[in-house]
Amino acid sequence: MLADLHTHSRASDGALPPDEVLALADSAGVELLSITDHDTVAAYRDKKLQGNSRLTLIPGIELSSVWNNNGIHVVGLNIAPDDPTLLAGVESQLRSRSNRAEMIATRLEKLGFCGALKGAREFAGEAPLGRPHFAAWLVESGHISDEKTAFKKHLGQGKSCDIRTEWPAMKAVIEWIVAAGGVAVLAHPAKYKFTNRKLEALVSAFAADGGRGIEVVCGKQPERTTQQLARLAARHRLLASCGSDFHRPGQHWAEPGNFPALPAGCKPVWEHW
Repeated sequence: MLADLHTHSRASDGALPPDEVLALADSAGVELLSITDHDTVAAYRDKKLQGNSRLTLIPGIELSSVWNNNGIHVVGLNIAPDDPTLLAGVESQLRSRSNRAEMIATRLEKLGFCGALKGAREFAGEAPLGRPHFAAWLVESGHISDEKTAFKKHLGQGKSCDIRTEWPAMKAVIEWIVAAGGVAVLAHPAKYKFTNRKLEALVSAFAADGGRGIEVVCGKQPERTTQQLARLAARHRLLASCGSDFHRPGQHWAEPGNFPALPAGCKPVWEHW
């Protein structure tokens, strides 16, 4: 089973419409796909996703949260996208994102980047407004050479326009996912760059809060990272998930279906819905 359970579409900060993400994954041989946009299930309202592919589409979402003062992302898989509890949580997330976007724009304006909010909104369209949309506008308007530089100078963690958002507790978003009949999966654990001890504490708390899975594989990553996360999953009796974290074509490290297989001994999440 080639499963890619972490991808993004234009409904959040991806580059492609949902049906094109599905088509790209299909052409890559993916058999099981989830579009897990940030804090929204809007992709699943796209009628073009209906009966458009040979692969199986599993409804999903990636929710922002906080644990121990750290931003943590939790993927919800096999959810009911129209669940009232989940939708209420999504609505609160969108309000937080909107407030953060206005504060980011204010700081960019003070740096001399006039029209930041309007420009970013044009890039976002109907998607929740996020830092990638500001980065895209900065590049398109000629202020910055590329999006990587935009994050390095202004939008990245700890930079002047990195606004801390009051996301809900990790336990709360896990509860939203469970209410929607889904499986909560800890997203890209290695990307938090925690010490081994802190990562162990995070995974332990995640399991205690009702989380059932962990992304053992997220995009192209070193084998030692995969093996470390597989051992973490086993120690905490968590299911193993995998995904590309695809956002846009041309990023070779995050192409649909193009990542290492789960190590032997892992319990794939899709076998235990």
